[in-house]
Amino acid sequence: MDYLNTLYVVASLLIFISIMTSTLSARLGVPLLLFFLGVGMLAGEEGVLGIPFADYQLANFIGQAALACILLDGGLRTSLNSFRVGLKPAITLASWGVLATVTALGIFATWLLDVDWRLGLLMAAIVGSTDAAAVFSLLRNGGVKLNDRVQATLEIESGANDPLAILLVTAMIALNLDPDSQSISSLLVMLVQQIGTGLIVGLLSGWALSRLLPKVYLADGMYAILIMSAGMIVFGATNLLGGSGFLAVYLAGVVIGNTKVRATEHVLRVMDSFAWLSQAALFVILGLLVMPSNILEVWHYSLLIFLFLLFVARPWAVASSLLPFHFSLREIGFISWVGLRGAVPITLAIIPVMMKVPGADLAFNITFGVVILSLLAQGTTIPFMSRLFRVWVPTDNEPKAEHEIWVGDQANITLYEFEVKPGAFAINRHPQSISSKVSPNAISVFALVRHQKLLTINDDTTLKTGDLVWYAMSGDHAASIAKIFNNSTAQYQKNSQFYGDWLLSPHAKIADLPFYNLATKTLNTNGNRLSRLQTSAAWEIFTLAPSATSLTGIDDELIDTLTKSQNMTVEEFMLNEFATEPVKGDEIRLNEHWSLIVRDIDGQGRLRGVGLKNYHKD
Repeated sequence: MDYLNTLYVVASLLIFISIMTSTLSARLGVPLLLFFLGVGMLAGEEGVLGIPFADYQLANFIGQAALACILLDGGLRTSLNSFRVGLKPAITLASWGVLATVTALGIFATWLLDVDWRLGLLMAAIVGSTDAAAVFSLLRNGGVKLNDRVQATLEIESGANDPLAILLVTAMIALNLDPDSQSISSLLVMLVQQIGTGLIVGLLSGWALSRLLPKVYLADGMYAILIMSAGMIVFGATNLLGGSGFLAVYLAGVVIGNTKVRATEHVLRVMDSFAWLSQAALFVILGLLVMPSNILEVWHYSLLIFLFLLFVARPWAVASSLLPFHFSLREIGFISWVGLRGAVPITLAIIPVMMKVPGADLAFNITFGVVILSLLAQGTTIPFMSRLFRVWVPTDNEPKAEHEIWVGDQANITLYEFEVKPGAFAINRHPQSISSKVSPNAISVFALVRHQKLLTINDDTTLKTGDLVWYAMSGDHAASIAKIFNNSTAQYQKNSQFYGDWLLSPHAKIADLPFYNLATKTLNTNGNRLSRLQTSAAWEIFTLAPSATSLTGIDDELIDTLTKSQNMTVEEFMLNEFATEPVKGDEIRLNEHWSLIVRDIDGQGRLRGVGLKNYHKD
């Protein structure tokens, strides 16, 4: 009995400490998953607590269950809109990308370690796929908003590349143990079975559960438990049928999450806790399992393999996968960098150890080192690299929080929270009369919080810096209201720096724009084009920033480009130039000085706002 109580205390203490480190993680910019690993290693046999743990079977069991939970949660939060821009490139990355990575890395590992090629390819297959737990955690909690194409591609890839990775690991284990047992045809049959079964079971089970949820009436907290148990059934049953349980549970989550009913809101709230608990438990257990001294013995191999993976194998795989989809070099560079490795490689590395594959311990220790280096080097630099590769987009037009209240099976009210920032337009305004552009019938004040206390609203109430206001809204007004509550000067500077000083209507004709009017009517004096604006009714369709007193960089190249497209709308011109589905932040360079940038876009891919940017203003 004392043993059980000690186990309860130690296990809970490790999880508690891991969660408490989240504040330190955010302050230092170090991924929280790395702290979970660190806590496990410090508590392990060579750590402070000296807990002996070498149960690979238990670690594998916990790892598989935790990853299924994380993938289910990731699927629940994946919008179908992301499939519109990211599905095809992500599937290519999850198939050819994995094969290309494993092939290149396998050749390098075989040469570097001077081992049999089968073991080299096994090691490459273990670390060949990106990790869903790391990708979902770091991209969604990394403090930076990526453009939708990059975000969707990375997330879908991480959720879909497990079947091929598991197949390759399984095949390479068989080749190491019994080289005569595998053939190309058997591998192809296994791959089709893994993906096909996972796809069918995942979609069908997701559809069935999405139809079941509206008909079941439970306590709020029970919906998540219902979905969680159903997800584990899908995961286990698909594996029993010879399919990919990871793919099936992810797809089931996608279908359920995109079915807007009363139950899904409760599921999302509680599933977030389940997913974090799964990540904490998984990485703590993996930390307990490893011997730091063993990692240090092969750290130089881990470093060289990681560097080759980061700068050669992954970029080659990403470039060859995404260039046919017309991704920009900046996007390819960022996606190459954010090929995060985490729990999946370590969990896969456990399997050959359990099956006593020769050299499996070496593969396990090197894999662990690669994961630590990946979380350190890649996980900590996501915000910096997103700006370096220019794949981030401003986020000032979003509410601080939003919350759905369901008043019926198919009816809900969405509450949005906004904070009054210093210098905001909302200061000294009545909360109900916050915008003349939004009908009073479309927005209603739900609550006003000042100094953490609920404030009664009367006719004389005005907003102050730091106030928190909750609105119930109908219609798509959250972005415009958010601009009123944010620091108008800081917001303008950030947006103008990214999108440019001018906001164009996508429905305006190129020939009607004052920009075009200026380009075609400037006078040429001694080879220099004058930049004097002329009056035009077209000023009504876009806004000129007060600081932009002149337009520079108008040359023959720009005039030729605009003249050829003068009868097109801005949207038609941009869609004609794009080689792929546009997303917010996409840019078309008109010449060395001028660019058109997608500022806003709807769910069907139609442009709603376009920025005009001058890179060389006087």
